[in-house]
Amino acid sequence: MIEQDGRIRIFDNEQLRPTPFLDINAIVTGGTGSEQGLLGLAFHPKYAFNNYFYVWYTGQSGGNADILARYTASATDPSVADPASGTILLAIPDFASNHNGGMLEFGADGFLYIGTGDGGGGGDPHRNAQAIDRTAASCIASQCDPLLGKILRIDVDNPANGKPYGIPADNPFAAGGGEPEIFMIGVRNPWRWAFDRMTGDMWIGDVGQNLIEELDVLPAGQQAGKNLGWSMWEADSCYRAPCSMAGITFPQYQVTHAQGWAAIIRGQVYRCTCFPDIAGYYFFTDNTAHTLSRAQYDAVGNTVTSTNLPGTWPQGPSSLHADARGELYETTTNGTVYRLEAGP
Repeated sequence: MIEQDGRIRIFDNEQLRPTPFLDINAIVTGGTGSEQGLLGLAFHPKYAFNNYFYVWYTGQSGGNADILARYTASATDPSVADPASGTILLAIPDFASNHNGGMLEFGADGFLYIGTGDGGGGGDPHRNAQAIDRTAASCIASQCDPLLGKILRIDVDNPANGKPYGIPADNPFAAGGGEPEIFMIGVRNPWRWAFDRMTGDMWIGDVGQNLIEELDVLPAGQQAGKNLGWSMWEADSCYRAPCSMAGITFPQYQVTHAQGWAAIIRGQVYRCTCFPDIAGYYFFTDNTAHTLSRAQYDAVGNTVTSTNLPGTWPQGPSSLHADARGELYETTTNGTVYRLEAGP
């Protein structure tokens, strides 16, 4: 479990170990009460052999930046990692304190996927989300950074071209025309997203601007190069004219701020065996509405149906994620961890 102030903690048999697995509080900018801090964690698919894991945090790297770093767990004590082992792989300059993304996850292809926010400031003032090429005149004029407002994909195992990572050959701009790390464009702040462990579909909860919170489902094999619209579109509402529909992938499900939602917290598709009745359902919530919703994706119709579940749910949810087995847990901004269980 990650803590925003820069610590990773271990629950062992449902007991919290007193010593953090990793403590990088000294180099992390921000923390509780802000959108900054330690925001993401992913273990290498071969972690059992190489002890590598990756974190996303806000810090200093020649100025304020969103930082991807690799750390190494102890070879003799798997319950601790060496804070001195940190190697920065990517640092993206970030002009504002909000919209830092942070979700990291390895795909079935072995590549690391990274969700970045649009840089913040409200309304994507630098036009980052639609930018793809930092040398373009429009990008230079707006002082954009094309790695913001994106889903990135990199190869952490095969460094190349002077970078501490490689570029998958089938990334949309691997051969040129844009920044090679880009996998998908047009997201505002994909704070939490996840792959369906069975199908490979990608579910993205993208936090909206003034009107709409959205869920985007990108089927496996239909993800590379997709444009989710921001900041021309906020979900299916025109935000910055002219709003062309060409090449835009619109969300399959959306909830308005008028309905009490203000910051969608994506969840995960349940794929464990403890509660077979809910297998295949996606669970998600909202930081403000703090409901619990259950959704299902229809691949034939490319639609999502959702139901708000009855009950009283924790306030201030911050993430909803599966453990190694596939059981679902919800965390809140006050530091509480809840396990989701199916009712009778």
